[in-house]
Amino acid sequence: MAEIVVFASGTGSNFEAIVHGLSGTPHMVACLITDNPNAPAVDRAKRLGVPHRIIPYGKPRIEAETRIRAALEPYRPTLIVLAGFMRLLSPGFVDSFPDRILNIHPSLLPRHPGLNAIRGSYESSDEDAGITIHIVDHGVDTGPILFQKSFKKSECHDFEEFEDRIHTLEHTWFPVVINDYLAKIEEPVHRR
Repeated sequence: MAEIVVFASGTGSNFEAIVHGLSGTPHMVACLITDNPNAPAVDRAKRLGVPHRIIPYGKPRIEAETRIRAALEPYRPTLIVLAGFMRLLSPGFVDSFPDRILNIHPSLLPRHPGLNAIRGSYESSDEDAGITIHIVDHGVDTGPILFQKSFKKSECHDFEEFEDRIHTLEHTWFPVVINDYLAKIEEPVHRR
């Protein structure tokens, strides 16, 4: 059985989809970590019975990451999953969990990396749009791609429908890809 820890900053809809998506598998979400004390993700964690930790970011970033490392210690997670976590992790933190941090991004990378990707994709001349799930590296949405799922933008009548389509893909496929990835890795992370 693998334990994962989800990092989220906002509503937590992907976090909840992951919890439900891993139900009935040998894996579980052991903890939610958020940098935002007002994140609706915290309410979802309470409702779902998943422990959570609120670790605000300040300057320098390394102080928050030190507190995150301490929060992770009891879990020794096999995998860290970024699900709407709006902070860039330091290279040192990423290197402590080699190939063990996954992120979901609401565009077909390498198009539209970074913030506001849904709006950028919608307003672009791209014919298709979709999601990307990738391994986190030192860059912003530059890590090795594990999975992409797309649709034709012409299938959506307005931005709200487009955004809903993106979120539906995220909620459907992120748990599947996490489960498949966990099947490929066996041992918990051993930090350097």
